[in-house]
Amino acid sequence: MADPPGAPRHSQGEPDRAPTRDGRTLFLQRTPGPPDTPVVVMEAGMGATRSSWAAVQCAVAGRAPVVVYDRSGLGRSAPDPGPRTLHRLAADLNDLLDHVGAERYVLAGHSWGGPIVRVAAAARPERVAGIVLVDPSDEGCDLYFTASFAIRERIAGVLLPLVARTGLVRAALRPVARALPADAAADLRAEWLSPAGVAGYLAESASTVEDLRGLRADPPDTGAVPVTVVSGARPDGTGRRVRAAMNAAHAARAAAGPERRHVLALRSGHLVPLSEPELVAGETLRLVRP
Repeated sequence: MADPPGAPRHSQGEPDRAPTRDGRTLFLQRTPGPPDTPVVVMEAGMGATRSSWAAVQCAVAGRAPVVVYDRSGLGRSAPDPGPRTLHRLAADLNDLLDHVGAERYVLAGHSWGGPIVRVAAAARPERVAGIVLVDPSDEGCDLYFTASFAIRERIAGVLLPLVARTGLVRAALRPVARALPADAAADLRAEWLSPAGVAGYLAESASTVEDLRGLRADPPDTGAVPVTVVSGARPDGTGRRVRAAMNAAHAARAAAGPERRHVLALRSGHLVPLSEPELVAGETLRLVRP
């Protein structure tokens, strides 16, 4: 994908570091947009880096300011010595928003980034102009609470660190990275699912089920903030039963209040920001300029 006219030297923008309330820093990159426009902040999936959003960021470039960043322990952000619970991740996101200093934001979250942006927005809904949930993890999907899901997570915890050391996982990312600008593709291959990246993934996944149970018991209230849910339509990597259960939960999330919308990404499985970036960009810009 060619860089758009007027894009900064690095396709993901100028680097910066945002401080957290407990003294850590989060690596971020910004691309500019028109003044007085809500800033789009993109939250990656579990264990993923800022570069997973590069194709969407390029599609939005010039039409809205965009911020992408690495959570602690991922990409260029140092690990967090504390547990990586959902509420800690959301608090980090709000610290980053404080650092960016905009009046209004559109928050886009992919996969585990979906719950993160929901919890962060519920803490400060007055500064959130819209939320885009891209094939999100959703507590309405019962499959997250099954024995088979727990077994799969335990197996991943054993196998991923071993496979990451061989470089095979990163080699498998090459076809995915072809959709990205060259600089972002190089960053993604170097950082996502590296040994350090797998450690970050496992730190985040340690409390997934407990966090989802917490959301069921006490759902984050985002008030009247408009929400769009984008679901992958293809069962790639999940199977038809799992895909159907996930998308039913997404449809219910979109039907849970006013100003909500459910969109199917017909050419995509789970990695919608990489397979249909223009669709995600369009839904994001729709909330930037309602």
